Amino acid sequence: MADLYRAVWRWHFFAGLLTLPFLLWLAVTGSLYLYKPELERVVYGDWLRATASGAPLSAGTLAARVERQTGGRVVQLLRPARADEAWRLTYALSDGASRMAFVDPGNARIAGTTTPGGVMQTVKKLHSLALTGWVGNWLIEIAAGWSIVLVLSGLYLWWRRGRAPAIGVRGSPAKRLFWRDLHASTGLVAGAVILFLSLSGLPWSAVWGRNVQAAVAGAGWGRPAAPVAPALEHAQHDLPWSLQQRPMPHGSAHGGTTHGSAAITADQALAAAARHGVMRDYTLSWPAAPGAPWLVSANLGPAQAAHVIYVDARDGRVLQDARFDQFGGAARVIEWSAAVHQGKQYGEPNRLVMLAACAALALLCVSAPVMWWKRRPRGRLAAPPGQSGAGLVAIMGVAGLLFPLTGLTMVAALAGQAAWRWRARSSARQLVAAE
Repeated sequence: MADLYRAVWRWHFFAGLLTLPFLLWLAVTGSLYLYKPELERVVYGDWLRATASGAPLSAGTLAARVERQTGGRVVQLLRPARADEAWRLTYALSDGASRMAFVDPGNARIAGTTTPGGVMQTVKKLHSLALTGWVGNWLIEIAAGWSIVLVLSGLYLWWRRGRAPAIGVRGSPAKRLFWRDLHASTGLVAGAVILFLSLSGLPWSAVWGRNVQAAVAGAGWGRPAAPVAPALEHAQHDLPWSLQQRPMPHGSAHGGTTHGSAAITADQALAAAARHGVMRDYTLSWPAAPGAPWLVSANLGPAQAAHVIYVDARDGRVLQDARFDQFGGAARVIEWSAAVHQGKQYGEPNRLVMLAACAALALLCVSAPVMWWKRRPRGRLAAPPGQSGAGLVAIMGVAGLLFPLTGLTMVAALAGQAAWRWRARSSARQLVAAE
């Protein structure tokens, strides 16, 4: 058992060394995104306030006036739940750039413009490292997979730590014992929620998440099958997870639809959606290409609120009405976990629990290197002593198969460890031969 303990401790150390910067990044950016509405009010202030009295103008009128003021072409409209909040219209410019305008729905006055999605969309992209392309996506997925190894190995190390208190901190911050107890106690209290955050975040990842989306959709465990032959991809849109890799239903490519225009108006599309229950707190996307439909989606909140409607741009027929209760079992679980992950499923208590988990993760990321620094051999840097363990290798093998990118880094780490041992043995044999 001592050999297994040392093996787990060594791999726990290396997993932390590899992932702590990324996990700290996820904790900080995730905490910010939990409070998206509050931070937007701080950043945008008066831009978010609708001051005009009376009923809001129609979507078509708002779009036409925004287009006249900006010279762009409106491609998306977001109507918030609150009547005193500005609507957000995203428009494309002739040079290919896009902007988002905060518009008073009562008089179409533009209070200000920003990049599509605004500052919190940037935070969201920072959270997933999407701004760095596929490299960042892969690194985040690897870190999430390793975080699962960290939680499970940390639990084993806590279980085997002998007569130490289950939860508590001894000594002073100047002593290693204080940091070890702080690290272990924090991990024990928050480990289950951190494990949940890692697992619920993986469906959105670049490789594992895409494969799971394709598998769920292919097996019919996502939304109902599209009623017409697919040909077009979804426009950039905050759709429920299970709808993102399903084909988009589309109508006839004839009937006068062109990129950014349609035979039916935005208001007719919204009227069709209203007959199916989407009347407020929605996002409307204009048809992106000939044959593409109007897309009306309830803004993401609790999982059960997921509701997306596709309206034929030629004649106003509802091509598909996709609701949460029509999703397959796997999609429902993933949608629910995503809503909990973002603090949207159970109101403020949900957000506070997720915030506490992010704070605990940040504390683990800080306490781990301090604990190691105080433990290291005096005057040099060193990792914990290594041991092999068949059981540990088997556990890591299962994790590596479930999460392929993480598995590749495990193989690389094992190869590096084997090469190091071979080199050490070779050096020892050379010394013996020289004597």
